[in-house]
Amino acid sequence: LPVVFWIHGGGWMAGDKSEVYDKPAVFTEKGYVFVSTNYRLLPKVDMGTLTRDVAKSIRWVHDHIGEYRGDPKRLFIMGHSAGAQLGALLCTDERYLKEEGLSLAIIKGCVPVDGDTYDIPAMIEVAETRQRVHGLPLPKMGHRIKFGNDPAKHRDFSAVTHIGKNKGIPPFFVLYVAGHPDVTAQALRLGNVLKSADVPVTLFGAKDTTHTKINADLGKANDPATAAMFAFIEKAVK
Repeated sequence: LPVVFWIHGGGWMAGDKSEVYDKPAVFTEKGYVFVSTNYRLLPKVDMGTLTRDVAKSIRWVHDHIGEYRGDPKRLFIMGHSAGAQLGALLCTDERYLKEEGLSLAIIKGCVPVDGDTYDIPAMIEVAETRQRVHGLPLPKMGHRIKFGNDPAKHRDFSAVTHIGKNKGIPPFFVLYVAGHPDVTAQALRLGNVLKSADVPVTLFGAKDTTHTKINADLGKANDPATAAMFAFIEKAVK
């Protein structure tokens, strides 16, 4: 069976793999194996270590998912918020999987949900400009600090940096809250870079929702984003 690998959100500082709402029941009913992962969190580890935790978890799934009737060569990487950044990065920067003896070939699709950090330098500039023009202090643990307070690191942890033609990057379904300017801009930026590299990409702006609700609703029968996501996945499986 194809495998859905879920990465939770929480600003890279919080969250847990149990926070999956209806997803396990919905995906398993449709004939998928559903896996949700934890990873160590900031500030106990740095972003590189945290990202490698998720890559190691993918390696575990590749090695053991056959015991649960899953196909190790048909993985869909999905995540919400911080998990969207991690999922998009792992599906574009092949170095993390290579360290685990794997390649992008085992990933059949990537579904980042409402991320705002596919282009981290752009997000930092937007957020810090907003604070500055309103005379507000910068947050003590804003993106600049979380991603290492180094422009080179900010670029390196951005999925858009690593997108290129003929790399085996899987198709993307980019889901975002249509009413939020930051996630919309980041989704469009990711989508445009993927298109320029000839990577199949579908963008879906969900209306009348919020950052939390878009995640909680994913899997519900009457949710338009869920229907569009399953259409994407079922096409990618075939």
